[in-house]
Amino acid sequence: MKIAFLTPEYPHPKTGHAGGIGTSILNLAKALSQLNHDVSVLVYGQGEDDHFTENNIDFYKIKNVKVKGLSLLFTQKKVERLLNFLYDSGKIDIVEAPDWTGFTAFVKPKCPLVIRENGSDTYFCHLDDRTVKFKNKFLEKRALRNANGIISVSAFTGNLTNELMAINRTFTVIPNSIDASQFEPKQNEHKKLTILYFGTLIRKKGLLELPQIFNLVHENNKQVELILVGKDSPDIKTDSKSTWELMKPMFNKSAIKKVRYLGAVPYSKIQDLINETTVCVFPTFAEALPVSWLEAMAMEKAIIASNIGWAKEMIDDGVDGYLVHPKNHDIYAQRILELLDNPIKQRTFGMAARQKVKNKFSHDIVAKRSVEFYNKLLKP
Repeated sequence: MKIAFLTPEYPHPKTGHAGGIGTSILNLAKALSQLNHDVSVLVYGQGEDDHFTENNIDFYKIKNVKVKGLSLLFTQKKVERLLNFLYDSGKIDIVEAPDWTGFTAFVKPKCPLVIRENGSDTYFCHLDDRTVKFKNKFLEKRALRNANGIISVSAFTGNLTNELMAINRTFTVIPNSIDASQFEPKQNEHKKLTILYFGTLIRKKGLLELPQIFNLVHENNKQVELILVGKDSPDIKTDSKSTWELMKPMFNKSAIKKVRYLGAVPYSKIQDLINETTVCVFPTFAEALPVSWLEAMAMEKAIIASNIGWAKEMIDDGVDGYLVHPKNHDIYAQRILELLDNPIKQRTFGMAARQKVKNKFSHDIVAKRSVEFYNKLLKP
């Protein structure tokens, strides 16, 4: 099968930085290629038009068209022409795109178009208690209505998207995935007690709850350190240019001395940071099915995460991690302290978490399920 992915981001030196969407496509594209499928990745929003091949995957960089008031539509039509050229040339059979901002709303390829729901702007605004832009919701709804098939990375995301869009599209749940063999846990020589958060520093991921949680942890354990890794982000609600600057005064004077913010680090170094930490925390309000959690789970780390929606499709509370609402600071801190004080439970949770990733979220399993879904759309 010849599969194309249309995306605004992909983690490659030639295409720039990427978040969860790009990383999930990377994992899936790699697995599909290993299963001997032909894979193409089309990345729009690039500085130039270009084509290159690497590891048997064809990459197409697409420069957006700049025309006042019509840039989006003209770029969509440019992408449509490229997709149809690749289809007519026998290079693709099907194309998949994310739901984010509904880029495919006015893209009509000759081949089947699949939307994978990783969380639309409408979805995230709802979870973050913000008003979505009319334009984004309109485009996202139109894109979903026009798609030939819909995959959702979690049942929670699929159901909530249908509710918010007032549509009743059938969807198939196929989660995000990782290559567990690339996240092998190693013996940790570091004896320090550390708590790690990695991801964007932004309100919707619970970063403004984390200082209050860590203050409570620090009251009971003066030795533990909190390590923050990820790109800083502006805060929409306060117009602050930096979430980190909002966070700093929320730590008490003693606790802040045990906080290290490393900023964005190369993706290749994330594994070492995960491996060296004691527990990972993800007090987020808005996700679909986060790859970062899977990476920590695959590294056999005990996790204390949010208990909202999608989380219950990833972690069984008390079995392979703890789930706590981000605003329940006392219980969140208690769960952290409980794991810090109990190496046996850390190990038990971590081993169960890695096994779950291998059984349910492995990239080869998810790739095979995706191919089964694509085949249903390609049958005459």
